[in-house]
Amino acid sequence: MDFSSLRETQPHEYIIRFLFGGVCTVSAGLIAKRYGPGIGGLFLAFPAIFPASASLIENHEKKRKAEHGFNGTIRGRLAASIDASGASLGCIGLAMFALTLRMALPGHVALHTLVAASVVWITISSLLWSISRHRIFHKRKKLTDQRRQDV
Repeated sequence: MDFSSLRETQPHEYIIRFLFGGVCTVSAGLIAKRYGPGIGGLFLAFPAIFPASASLIENHEKKRKAEHGFNGTIRGRLAASIDASGASLGCIGLAMFALTLRMALPGHVALHTLVAASVVWITISSLLWSISRHRIFHKRKKLTDQRRQDV
């Protein structure tokens, strides 16, 4: 793991993420209070942190390329899309987490079910990430000369 990008993140960027996530959580709670937990749970699954993170990743990549005199627009978008790819794998794991809870909670202790669902989420997400990292089902695209210069 490379933690160097943590140093690039400014305090106000963490605050933006925290506020956006908090607003989404409060909104889901208010919706659940007004319309019931089924509808509230639907909104609780909103990706609260991802939109802010994707835009920040794009901006960081653009700035990095601009320091070297290049337009980093495409590179920024590619970096954000890689982040989105990881988020989509995590969403599949999250769906399995929710399915495990849905099936097991009525008949089992909540704490044990939460632990089991977390193990399911970590296992599925890690397995999918490993498959993605080793490009088992991925075809590599060739970059054109123009696109190579942009990146």
